[in-house]
Amino acid sequence: MKPIRFDKDGLVPAIVQDANSKAVLTLAYMNEESLQKTMETKETWFYSRSRQQLWHKGETSGNTQHVVDVRYDCDQDAVLVLVEPKGPACHTGAYSCFSQSLTGGTSKVAGNRFQILNDLEETIAKREAEMPEGAYTTYLFTEGVDKILKKVGEEAGEVIIAAKNRDPEELRWEVADLFYHVLVLLQEQKLPLDKVLETLEARHQS
Repeated sequence: MKPIRFDKDGLVPAIVQDANSKAVLTLAYMNEESLQKTMETKETWFYSRSRQQLWHKGETSGNTQHVVDVRYDCDQDAVLVLVEPKGPACHTGAYSCFSQSLTGGTSKVAGNRFQILNDLEETIAKREAEMPEGAYTTYLFTEGVDKILKKVGEEAGEVIIAAKNRDPEELRWEVADLFYHVLVLLQEQKLPLDKVLETLEARHQS
């Protein structure tokens, strides 16, 4: 393991990020033992400063986090843990511990016309983690991949019909529906949108 600079209490801050949606899920602390167990088990282990002991994320709730990668910063005094969450990260039942805003702002970035795809990807990941009752996205994840695939096929057909009808208003609605259902499918398959964009970029450059 690369050297990590633990603080005087033998701890290092660990930022946990959804590997797919890129949302920051929580900030916790690790000591050398919990970091080692995280690396070995591929699930997150932390050190509780209040209880003075190790704790395994999801041990009681079942909301474990599968570790995809562990990175450290340039000063080697913080780690970034990329995970695939198996449920909410927060003890409140929320997808992320960082769900409140001091400024009341949103995640939209001026000038980024594709920000909505990032926002939608994060929202879909949140729905899968929290499974709120009555939400359409919850319904799709509950029904499973066959239902999601059926909807992708249906929406693709609707796009074709709208285009054949030369109806731009209908076409934009149907393409939006197709994009949404494709993002749901990517989340179900645990394939980040970034990977698709990387493929597009590679093709464009070739």
